[in-house]
Amino acid sequence: MILHVRTRWPWISLLLGAGVALNPVGLDFLQSAFLSGEQLSRNIAQPIVLSALAILVLIGTIEWLARFVVVKRRARGAS
Repeated sequence: MILHVRTRWPWISLLLGAGVALNPVGLDFLQSAFLSGEQLSRNIAQPIVLSALAILVLIGTIEWLARFVVVKRRARGAS
């Protein structure tokens, strides 16, 4: 199986993040984290949402670095 990496853009991580955030449960959680009228709800949900965002950014960075290494190796001619 030959894997052709054509882009360094971390599209898998972006699709994962969009799938997590744009489902009904994710949208409800985002609403309770940032748009809720209750302070307790915001205080509970905001750290969780921000931690999940940090994890998704970390996953995206790791994916981008892995793609960067693969593109560099293929450009050098290494297999």
